[in-house]
Amino acid sequence: MFHQVKYSKYHALGNDYLVIAPEDLGFALTPEIIRRICHRNFGIGSDGILFGSLPSENARFGLRIFNPDGSEAEKSGNGLRIFSRYLWDKKLVQGEEFEIHTLGGKVKAQVTDSGKIVQVEMGYVSFLSDKIPVRGESREVIEESIVVADKTFTFCAATIGNPHCVIQLPEITPEIAKQYGSLVEVHPNFPQRTNVQFMKVLDRGNIQIEIWERGAGYTLASGSSSSAAAAVAYRLGLCDGAIAVHMPGGEIAIAIRDNFMVTMTGSVTKVAEGVMSEEMFESSNV
Repeated sequence: MFHQVKYSKYHALGNDYLVIAPEDLGFALTPEIIRRICHRNFGIGSDGILFGSLPSENARFGLRIFNPDGSEAEKSGNGLRIFSRYLWDKKLVQGEEFEIHTLGGKVKAQVTDSGKIVQVEMGYVSFLSDKIPVRGESREVIEESIVVADKTFTFCAATIGNPHCVIQLPEITPEIAKQYGSLVEVHPNFPQRTNVQFMKVLDRGNIQIEIWERGAGYTLASGSSSSAAAAVAYRLGLCDGAIAVHMPGGEIAIAIRDNFMVTMTGSVTKVAEGVMSEEMFESSNV
C-alpha cells in the first residue's frame, strides 16, 4: 500500500534538494524511484535527495545524499547546508554547533541568521591520487594534462570526501562546462567519476567557477565544488586563505586554515513543503 511521502524543498544558491525523513518513506528508495522524484517534468524536480536524519554512531545526525541519476554521493556542501537548515526548521537544533555524518566523513555545522545562513566545517582537502582517487602512481595531482574530445586541459584533482577535477582557464562560460564537463566526469583517469569545476581566478580573494556535478550535470552552485576549487587556488598560490567563490547561483565564502581545513558559509532558502502523490510512481518510463 502506498504511504504518503512528505518532503521539504530548499535551494542553496539555486542548487535545490528535497529532504525526506526515513519515517515518512514507506518503501525502498531505489535508483528508479530517486530518478522519478527528482525528474523536472515527471516528478517533484530537484538536484538530489537528502535522506535523514538517520542514526549514527559517529555524529548527532546521519545523512545519505542521492544524485538525480539515482547514484549516491559521498558529500554535498549545499546539501549539508540545506539539511542543517531543515534540522533548524524542525527545531532539532538551535544556534549550537552540531555534527552530521555522511559517506564522505563527518562535518560540523551551525545555523545562524534565523536559518538563512549556514556554516559548515567541510573537513580537510587532499590532493593525493590514492584518496581522490585518480589512476596512476601515488602522487599529488597538481597541474597535469587531460585530453577530452578536441581539447587538452591542465587540471588539479582534489577530494573533500568526494572527488573533484579543477580546470583553470582565462575565461569560463556555462557552455564550456556543459560541453566538456560530462566528458571529464567519466574520463578513465577517475575510477569513481568526478565533479568538475572550470575556474577563473579574479584576484587573491575571489574566484569564479562553472560546475558540472557528478550524477547531476550542469549546476548553478555547489558547496563541495567551491571548497575544492578554492583549495586548488590556494594550493597554487593564486589566492589567500579567505576566498569568495562566485557561481551563477550566487556566492559562497570559503576559509582555508592549516592543512587545508575548509569552512564554508552560505545561504539557504526554503521553497516548499508537500506530499507526493501515488500517481507519480505509477509510470516507469523515466
